[in-house]
Amino acid sequence: MDIQNEIDKMLRKGQIDEAILRLNEQIQATATPCDRLYYLLGNAYRKRGDFAQALNCYLEAMAINPDSPAVEAHQMLMNIIEFYHKDYYNP
Repeated sequence: MDIQNEIDKMLRKGQIDEAILRLNEQIQATATPCDRLYYLLGNAYRKRGDFAQALNCYLEAMAINPDSPAVEAHQMLMNIIEFYHKDYYNP
């Protein structure tokens, strides 16, 4: 099974911390940056409720590949933050 499918499966099962660990290991072990790994890592952080880390991961994925699915995920998360978490912008 390829790592990306394995991570998708972990996230669906709610094994978020384990998925984050595996993704960070994979990112460190990969010589060429992979936008999909950062996208998945962003999804894991989003599911954990760590929106700041999720946004950072999505931005990293977008820097690697401007056509990454992270573009839509980033915009969706920004919309959620702007609607539900206005205090992030106006402390």
